[in-house]
Amino acid sequence: MLPGPTMSEGVETFIKDIAKQNGQSVEAATAQFFKQQRPTSLLRRFASVEEIANMVIYVSSKEASATNGAALRAEGGIVQTIA
Repeated sequence: MLPGPTMSEGVETFIKDIAKQNGQSVEAATAQFFKQQRPTSLLRRFASVEEIANMVIYVSSKEASATNGAALRAEGGIVQTIA
């Protein structure tokens, strides 16, 4: 599985530090991050840890028996190609 930008503890600290350095709210720093660093994101936000965990649970379950592929992406639309 290929997770994209996820609001893990480390990322939360990173964004809070950027917000503090720039005198911004966390929401404004997040919006700026996606506008500048991840402009192709369809979500325009970080995935939650729970969203990534849900994908892992699904892939590990019997309900995924017909799911196949070398890579399953949970990245919010950042990658613009199908490969």
